[in-house]
Amino acid sequence: MENEEKFRKLMCSYFNTIKTANNKDENYIAQVKFSSYYELGCTINDMLKLCILGLENNVHKISETDRTTAINLPLILEVVHQLFPMNEFEFLDEIDTMFLKEH
Repeated sequence: MENEEKFRKLMCSYFNTIKTANNKDENYIAQVKFSSYYELGCTINDMLKLCILGLENNVHKISETDRTTAINLPLILEVVHQLFPMNEFEFLDEIDTMFLKEH
């Protein structure tokens, strides 16, 4: 019992990158921290540029045996999609409608 508790504490101190989402599909949440919306936007922009470069250079067609240089473009695009702050853009659209389009 004592070793089990030590092992549990050890796991808690190392396994903290993702958290369970507490839902039925067993998803996990990884928190990404940015100092500002501008930094978030720059990160999303850079990830999209990486995908464009990868597609232009046919990186997605690298042979299955050469996994060390392969870039997983669908995974990068999925992360970009999850990072994109749609709620904030909806908020900005509401502000635009309420205040800026009146004049």
